[in-house]
Amino acid sequence: MSSFYRVAGNTMVKLSPPRTFAILFGLSLVIGWRPLFGTFALAVGSAEYSHLLLIVPISATLIFIERDAMRSGIEPAVGFGLTLLVIAILIGGCSYWLGSLPRDAQLSVEMLAIVIWWIGSFVLCFGARVARLFLFPLCFLFWMVPFPAPLLNQIVAIWQHGSATSASLLLSAFGVPVVQDGVFLSIPGLSLEVATECSSLRSSLMLIVTSMVLAHLFLRSFWRKAVVALAAIPLSIAKNGVRIFVISMLGTRVDPGFLHGNLHRHGGIVFFLLALFVVLLLLWLLSRGESDARQSG
Repeated sequence: MSSFYRVAGNTMVKLSPPRTFAILFGLSLVIGWRPLFGTFALAVGSAEYSHLLLIVPISATLIFIERDAMRSGIEPAVGFGLTLLVIAILIGGCSYWLGSLPRDAQLSVEMLAIVIWWIGSFVLCFGARVARLFLFPLCFLFWMVPFPAPLLNQIVAIWQHGSATSASLLLSAFGVPVVQDGVFLSIPGLSLEVATECSSLRSSLMLIVTSMVLAHLFLRSFWRKAVVALAAIPLSIAKNGVRIFVISMLGTRVDPGFLHGNLHRHGGIVFFLLALFVVLLLLWLLSRGESDARQSG
């Protein structure tokens, strides 16, 4: 089955796969406007969720870049696509029936249903073979599902403790006496707490998302892409430790103003770019190894 039809008067009007997908996508916007608007408001109002604003544009751009793959071999997978659509409806229905869910958990479930609907619509219209070619941008859409508050709090706590530990290791490596008690650090002349705001989860998530996209664009093998994506997690924690270390050293050795100055309040971009440079270096090394492997093969 390579096309879809609708009845117009007494005639059958053929719908192309792109038009069918546009209809299904538009239907999701109409039915799911509440969770979509809630997710947008969450992304605009909370730094920890700001990465949500990038997901759909990035996914759409990646599909657009490789759109030539759609020009041949489009075979709508009606069975598989409808199965995904039914799953999306069931998940969305569960969110409606379980009205006792906390609002943040309900939003996550509703957005999960919408993302599965989008993927199911794509598979239904363009087929499983084309969907496999666009597997990354399609699965990338799952980033649109916001973390429920309890899970987000757990992630922030991990980042806080990881940042404190990495800063403590750096201080010790440079011969600075340091005592760590959870997220509290004490060095001569300074006691500090790695607060929730200091976890830099916003820039950490941005780094992870950026690393995944760069790995997809510049690497071929799955394991190399996985290495980059997984390396971005400890790297995002380590950059926070470097930031704490640098500010602590400048504040105790140079000028106490560094403890509350612009570097402390707005210097996250500097350390984000430093971590991104490390990601790019890792990408370069892995891409060279990939090229060497292809030449030797």
